[in-house]
Amino acid sequence: MVIDHFPQIILIFVAMDYPSKVLAKAVDEISGLPGIGRKTALRLALHLLKQPSSRAVSLGNSLINLVNEIKYCKECHNFSDFDVCEICSNEKRNGELICIVEDVRDVIAIENTGKYTGKYLILGGKISPMEGVGPSQLNIPSIERKLTDGKVKEFIFALSATMEGDTTAYYIYKKFKNFNVNFSSIARGISVGDELEYADEVSLGRSIINRLPYNEKD
Repeated sequence: MVIDHFPQIILIFVAMDYPSKVLAKAVDEISGLPGIGRKTALRLALHLLKQPSSRAVSLGNSLINLVNEIKYCKECHNFSDFDVCEICSNEKRNGELICIVEDVRDVIAIENTGKYTGKYLILGGKISPMEGVGPSQLNIPSIERKLTDGKVKEFIFALSATMEGDTTAYYIYKKFKNFNVNFSSIARGISVGDELEYADEVSLGRSIINRLPYNEKD
């Protein structure tokens, strides 16, 4: 009899982990975020409960606005409040120089170096057959549109120093190498296997400045 009811006993203890279903739901939602476990989620939820209600309302509204109001720049695919982001619309930025990156975190990392004055194109990922990501799922057509405009003179590959990053750069180079444009790659001041977003600003800045011509042997 004890064995027959054991699963029910477990369920009762799980259900009584939290004194409130509302709290349990909040912990469930918060723990669904990357890098946040249930203990951290509970600590955050309890912290919010100790704050003035206006603090939680402000946080909730900011998250709703994040989902409903943020846009993607039609030029580079960066997050933006407008149809064209502040970097692409900035006439002081060098439109002849385009840095190709994987996602918005890489743009932030490079901008923090203060060493780059060109513009960007965010691919939205990298080619990874193991994860089911192919060229058609990336913003590669945007590269061709910029080449057709004839304004771009150089594309800089600022992709992660991984097999997937190298594969992506090689694919793009092979596809567009016959266009009248130069391809370069950030210098390997970034360790092989490292993600770009985790590089320190000094190394990343030097990698941009000391970029190298890209060719099939890289």
